[in-house]
Amino acid sequence: MVFGNLFKFRSQDMAIDLGTANTVVYVRGQGIVLNEPSVVAIETSNGVKKVKAVGNDAKMMMGKTPDSIEAIRPLRDGVIADIDVAEQMIKHFIKKVHGKRKLLSYPEIVICVPSGSTSVERRAIRDAASNAGASQVFLIEEPMAAAIGADMPVTEPIGSMVVDVGGGTTEVAVLSLRGLAYTTSVRTGGDKMDEAIVSYVRRHHNLLIGETTAERIKKDFGVAMAPADGIGHTIHIKGRDLVNGVPKEISINQGQIAEALGEPIGTIIEGVRIALENTAPELAADIVDQGIVLTGGGALISGLDEALSEETGLPVTVAEDPLACVAIGTGRAMEDEIFRGVLTTA
Repeated sequence: MVFGNLFKFRSQDMAIDLGTANTVVYVRGQGIVLNEPSVVAIETSNGVKKVKAVGNDAKMMMGKTPDSIEAIRPLRDGVIADIDVAEQMIKHFIKKVHGKRKLLSYPEIVICVPSGSTSVERRAIRDAASNAGASQVFLIEEPMAAAIGADMPVTEPIGSMVVDVGGGTTEVAVLSLRGLAYTTSVRTGGDKMDEAIVSYVRRHHNLLIGETTAERIKKDFGVAMAPADGIGHTIHIKGRDLVNGVPKEISINQGQIAEALGEPIGTIIEGVRIALENTAPELAADIVDQGIVLTGGGALISGLDEALSEETGLPVTVAEDPLACVAIGTGRAMEDEIFRGVLTTA
């Protein structure tokens, strides 16, 4: 489908989920073609900085670089913290998507932004994409993109709630008729969960572990509720002993991980409760029937849907492909005329 005069069909147009943890690129007519970590490795030589690696290659360097190389995550809490590095990252991904084919024209790019982002933060995202080679940049709010990607009835007069647990933020929104009836952006997500695990291990075991190790623990063994036996699986982790200063290996269990994740998960649940308290009665009645849909990487934390359901008394389901929901929704908003009204240029 075509978006009137604004959206002429061009196979190079792309939708980007510029996430704190991962960047996912969706190309018109092709679907998702790239999903890589939002990390850039910068090498400094004789005072001159240059990009050494981006994405997967740069992520492997995190915490293991010499003094001359720095692995940077240009986005924090869902917004751009370093615009120059973000620009280089977007340029790299655009080139990688199109390979060695020469761009016949500059692509139009649709990028999703957190609903709570300020006009300054939105301008930074738009400028980074423009400087990276976009002919025109459109923005879509993250919870709307997540809802479209999860096949929720966003165009109908039905209230539905989406909770998108990303790396930097958790977006909670009530949607109806192509609009956000209520939305809140909680600055807690996967990163805060990683930090909570690092802090817990340091406090209880005097062991210092890196972000990458904490992320692996969260992904492989993270649970929102303590296992029935209070222990669950036991995990061996390696780090630096803060007492003796030497490398050391310890064991922790899923009950301890649930305890470590208690605070960030509690913050997310509180954000959902506040959204429900501020929802209009007719929309709230629809949500009782429709339930809550979880999207984003954080939705994969085992038991998060149960914990949320227990706290709210509402049915909670995890979207079919929670990691890709936002990118798929952003792409559909670019391709399908029915969603045209959800895109903005400011």
